[in-house]
Amino acid sequence: MSIENDIKQKTFRNPYQKMAINLVYTSNWLLYRQSELFKEYDLTLQQYNVLRILRGQQGRPIRVSDISERMLDKSSNTSRLVDKLLLKNYAERSLCANDRRAVDVIITKQGMEVLEQIDPRVEEWENKLNVITEEQALMLSDMLDLLRESVQE
Repeated sequence: MSIENDIKQKTFRNPYQKMAINLVYTSNWLLYRQSELFKEYDLTLQQYNVLRILRGQQGRPIRVSDISERMLDKSSNTSRLVDKLLLKNYAERSLCANDRRAVDVIITKQGMEVLEQIDPRVEEWENKLNVITEEQALMLSDMLDLLRESVQE
């Protein structure tokens, strides 16, 4: 479907407006689809993002502030997200050895296990995006990077 059909709008002020609206619409579409997948595991998209960051640490602790810097959603309350993961036994926290005011977080065995369950489902979902070629996907990603770089504030 085209953006025109999806939002019932036939004309746009210019191609840049159409692109911006299509980016927002598609972003929300992707977020909704991913959220549905994670609901089955009682996780939000942001909690999943934190778990992936923790897994990427390969057993090394990471400060909550460093997790915040790596989040996809920069408006997330990382401390609250970590608290939710602690309640689910997917993460553990301890005082940082180098800075007593900071908190270190590490993924637990249960956290790794839930990611192992989710990984095939995420891969299956991502494979549905292969209606564009790998080259087109890389080109689109490069264009999105260019947009963000050009509109830095």
